[in-house]
Amino acid sequence: MNNLFTRVYGGLLITVIAVGILCLILFRGLNTVRYEHHNVLVSSPLFNYLAEAVTADNHPLVFNMILPSGSHIGLVDINTLEISPRYADRLAWGQVVVSHDTAGSHVFRKIDRQFALVGFFPNLYTDVAQTTLNLVTYELSNTAPGAIPQKSAQLSSALGINIELVSDFADLTDQAVLDELADYGVAALGESENDISYWLLRLDNGQILKVEFLPGFDPFSWPVALVLLLTLGGVLAMTVYFLLETISEKLRGLETVASRIARGELDARVRTDKVDALGRLGNAFNSMADHIQRLVLVQREMIHAVSHELRTPVARIRFGVQMIEDCPDEKSMQKQLHGIDNDIQELDELIDEILTYARLEEGGPILDLQESDVVDIVNQVVLEQGSVRPDLKVVASIVGESEKWRLSEIEPRYIHRAIQNLVGNATRYCQAQVLVRCSIDKDTCRIDVEDDGQGIPETDWEKVFTPFARLDDSRTRKSGGYGLGLSIVRRILYWHGGQAFLGKSTAGGAKFSLVWPRRQNR
Repeated sequence: MNNLFTRVYGGLLITVIAVGILCLILFRGLNTVRYEHHNVLVSSPLFNYLAEAVTADNHPLVFNMILPSGSHIGLVDINTLEISPRYADRLAWGQVVVSHDTAGSHVFRKIDRQFALVGFFPNLYTDVAQTTLNLVTYELSNTAPGAIPQKSAQLSSALGINIELVSDFADLTDQAVLDELADYGVAALGESENDISYWLLRLDNGQILKVEFLPGFDPFSWPVALVLLLTLGGVLAMTVYFLLETISEKLRGLETVASRIARGELDARVRTDKVDALGRLGNAFNSMADHIQRLVLVQREMIHAVSHELRTPVARIRFGVQMIEDCPDEKSMQKQLHGIDNDIQELDELIDEILTYARLEEGGPILDLQESDVVDIVNQVVLEQGSVRPDLKVVASIVGESEKWRLSEIEPRYIHRAIQNLVGNATRYCQAQVLVRCSIDKDTCRIDVEDDGQGIPETDWEKVFTPFARLDDSRTRKSGGYGLGLSIVRRILYWHGGQAFLGKSTAGGAKFSLVWPRRQNR
């Protein structure tokens, strides 16, 4: 879960940072273009008007009378201009060009093939606005009062501004604005120098004009905000889609494999590449599929083997019952009854073995783990098997510090069953001796059961743990067993977190070993 959270959160965090950087670059790029375009929009009406005036009068205007301090406009030989090829092309098409340096802004407008109108403004927006206002004041001050409305309309159209005659002075209640208007003939109303709503002009005849100029440049205008928002939302949407699609693809793969298993394809497995939450889910699913496949195979093998194992004692019982009818005397009848009783006992033992193995295979028993004495269990098994086969030598050997670490967290009944199965097999196939070695240390318990029999070929070491497997074809009582004992042993050790394996004894026979941890991880 933490790994998945880290991946998703890390992916989103990296995406947000990347999108933030992208939006910053996009914001600066857009505003660079927008700012240049805004400067052209601010400058074009004034310079177009002045260019037409210069052309009409056929001589340079006296610009100094309308320019604010620090600004200047003049005619320059077009061949001496040091501008970029891009600006030169635009200038050749009659467009107004604006360039910037650390001192201020330069505005260029072509007049003819020889001359260009060039202006310099320390602060382009306010200086051009002030120049425009000065031009309006100059033009209207030299206009007859009756012609002012018509001239105002002409200037509004030519300079890209809105000029209105103020007839209602009710809104002019700000004393500071009135004082500025009285002292300087012009007053600006707005939030800041670059955010002026409109200007008030006082003409020589006392009339007051309201002039609305092009708004100042706003870097956070709604089109820019919309573009940035769409970019942010789009990239985040793509990232979330990619993350969810990756997860969805893995879940679809899991669903496909589950459907295949449901159709009977038990060998279908989920492909897992990464060790994350979905990877662990895939591994758990594969483990479940392996377990299900193994259970189904075991079930099939068990059904086949059980049917075969049951057929022999049942046939003997049927034969014994038939023989009872033909018994000539009581002694013969008792003999047949004793045989039938032994066959029933064999069936009962077989059923017990099958149920035990099935319970261990279907998912494991509910182990009642408790701290038990392993050495006592070993001695008890040795004593029991020794009494069953007094003709054999069954010996227990307690190695090293086993007495010190003899207590272990186990299910005593199952560990007893596992050791008993091994010792019982050893007594069945040994020549004269069985050795049970108990080795216990701080962390591990180990039980080795060795015999001096013929041993088991190394090629069959794994086969002996297969359910119903026998290394000979005998099915008689003399060979004993049903081929489940060692399978049960291995499953008991599995549920104790240990292993059961086979090796070669120094006495010449087989050596079965059980190894499990002293303390269980609950």
